[in-house]
Amino acid sequence: MTRLNLVLLLAVMASAMYLVRTQYESRNLTVQLDRETKLARRLDVEFDRLQVERRGQATPLRVEKLAKEQLQMRTTTPAITQYVSASTGVLIPLPAPAASAAAAPQRPGARR
Repeated sequence: MTRLNLVLLLAVMASAMYLVRTQYESRNLTVQLDRETKLARRLDVEFDRLQVERRGQATPLRVEKLAKEQLQMRTTTPAITQYVSASTGVLIPLPAPAASAAAAPQRPGARR
């Protein structure tokens, strides 16, 4: 009988040690999960902020301003447009239609 009691006592002690170890690991994993969840939230906020900033950088007015200032580009007009013939490869300058440009209605705020 004492042998059976000793075996049962060892089994209970081993079970208790295993229980303590699994609780410890569970707490560590819970803390690590919380840490990673906070990091994911922070990265989501940062991503959203960068998306808004990217959208702000790509506005048509900003692109036009950069094209004019940094690339020295200008808007196209019929007076500066040159057409290339596909068969000869020669530039064919076409004159701006003066009569149709004068007769065409101007939109408000457009320069002549």
